Amino acid sequence: MTQAASNNYERLCLDWQKRILTLDPEELLKKLPELREENGLFVLSHFGSLYGVRRDTGEIVSLDPDRSLSMNARLNIYTLLWYCSPDARFLGDWVPFRSLKDASPFAPAFQRGDIDVFSQTFSGHIKLLKSACEKLGGTPIPHSDAGYELHAFACIPVRFLFWDGDDEFPAQSNILFDRGATGFIHVESMVSIASEGIARLAEAAGLPMSGHSY
Repeated sequence: MTQAASNNYERLCLDWQKRILTLDPEELLKKLPELREENGLFVLSHFGSLYGVRRDTGEIVSLDPDRSLSMNARLNIYTLLWYCSPDARFLGDWVPFRSLKDASPFAPAFQRGDIDVFSQTFSGHIKLLKSACEKLGGTPIPHSDAGYELHAFACIPVRFLFWDGDDEFPAQSNILFDRGATGFIHVESMVSIASEGIARLAEAAGLPMSGHSY
């Protein structure tokens, strides 16, 4: 990420920090049951790591002393808090990103920055991928060479599917979401949710990210 892009993301996060302070705390706790209040923080888990949102400032902090707070994690948490609807429901209908409501404009970025990066990062490293998924609390599913369901948030499970390559075909992957996920968060945030998940898996596997992130 360039310095200019980093600065733009930082300004965006600061804008979100101010917006979050306008939300009614009691209504927020009602519409997002996974959220809990502790010592002046709203606490929730993102890909197995705990984060806190300060009630007085809207700042997000990592509650894991060994984990820094990524830009994607900040944006994902802010947009979850802002967009979550009290009518949002898990539907049990798993679909690729392009099939989510209003996803079409973001599909190229998702393919380039998430699917391609996932495939290239773990090509030839299927054992490391499985181990990384288990480290993040993933549940194996009977699809692909390595299929695991992980929780981005308690309300947003994500399925990571991976097929390793051979001499004739490159590695391939897919990432599935519940069709109801966009009731909890803006569809554009599903791109950064997948990016955060891939980054966390690569970190757990001890592998550098490959390909071009968005």
